[in-house]
This record gives sequence, C-alpha cells and structure tokens, in this order.
Amino acid sequence: MDEINKKLVQKKEAWAEAKRGLTEEGVAPDSRVRNNRLPPGQHTTNGWPVLDLGVHPSVSLKDWTLTVGGPIERPLVWSWEEFLSQPRVRTVSDFHCVTSWSTFDNPWEGVSFRHLISIVRPFPTARFVLFSSYDSYTVNLPLDACDDDDVLMVDTWKGLPLTKEHGGPVRVIVPKRYAWKGAKWLKTITFAEEDKPGFWEVRGYSNTALPWEEDRYGY
Repeated sequence: MDEINKKLVQKKEAWAEAKRGLTEEGVAPDSRVRNNRLPPGQHTTNGWPVLDLGVHPSVSLKDWTLTVGGPIERPLVWSWEEFLSQPRVRTVSDFHCVTSWSTFDNPWEGVSFRHLISIVRPFPTARFVLFSSYDSYTVNLPLDACDDDDVLMVDTWKGLPLTKEHGGPVRVIVPKRYAWKGAKWLKTITFAEEDKPGFWEVRGYSNTALPWEEDRYGY
C-alpha cells in the first residue's frame, strides 16, 4: 500500500489516540432524525462522500475474482459472471461513517452474505471473517455480525453499477457497523477460527465499531 494517503492515515490515527473512550461533541441536532434513526454523534449529509486511503484500484470485470477460503467445507473462486449468477438481493439501508456523517435510504443490490455462508458452509470453529481488498486493505468482523439479512456484497447503488471511487466492482455493506467495516474493492474473504485486526483496527479504531454505542476508537 505504498500509494496510500499517508496524511489521512496519520490524521485518523491521531483522532483515535486523542478520542479513545470519548464520544463525539459539537454535532448539531439534525431535523431529519426520527425515532432515533441517527446514531449519537452523527449528522446527515446529502449524496455519498468519498473518504478512502487515496488508492482506487482499477479491476477489469474480466479479471475480477472473489476468493473465499478458511475453515469451510467448500472453498471457491467466483469470476464476475459467477458472482452475477448468484441470487440477487435488493435492500435499502442507512450508511454511517466513523467521521460523523450518515446517509439515509441507500438502495443496494448484490449478493447476500447469508447466501455465501450457505454455499461455503463454515466449520463450527469458524467464528470470524477477514475481508481483503484489491488495494490491500483489510477489515475483520465476527461471523455472527456477517450472518444478517442486511449484509451484502453489492455491485449497484441507486440502480447503477457501483463506481470505482465507492468500491466497485464489489464492496461489502454492513449497516449495523460503522462503514469502514465494509471493505471496498472486495477481493478475498477468509473465514477464521481466531480474530485478526484489520487496517484501521491496528491503528486505533474500535474492533467492534457499533454506531449506536459511539464505538469509534479502541481503548
């Protein structure tokens, strides 16, 4: 990851160091909040801002593959055509960035993670999942957080192909966690018996990333 935005990484590491154990302050109330829909410390924004490490890998559809491995019964490698041949799911969910903005009512389309689980059949010892991206980014989650009906590997947003800056061809959406837990430019999924912190987790960010608990930074 030699081309990453080092200034952004350093800034976010400093945020994590300074704000460990603290909640966000100074965020104005949002008139669009209804029934506690917006997590604490968040504000809504229009559109879908781009915040990343400064690397947007170009992956042609003919070369794109998704490799799934670890302690599972059926390891697999999907081509783009094989990914598109899986049952399609459409959902609408909110998107919460750790930097305090949220967007509501995002329409996604893709393949559900539960469908993937049903195909690869993880062994009982598999309790975690590590996602790796075409830019070498990594992020980790417990398997039970991924085994939810709103967790998708998406290739469209608002009915259009997911753009490169937003993680296309395929990214992961995990609405109940802060958005850094959803890997862009998805390349590899590895089921695991032990947890392994990802890129931001080893740089001071929470391992669990629960928006409703303002669970942004490690302790």
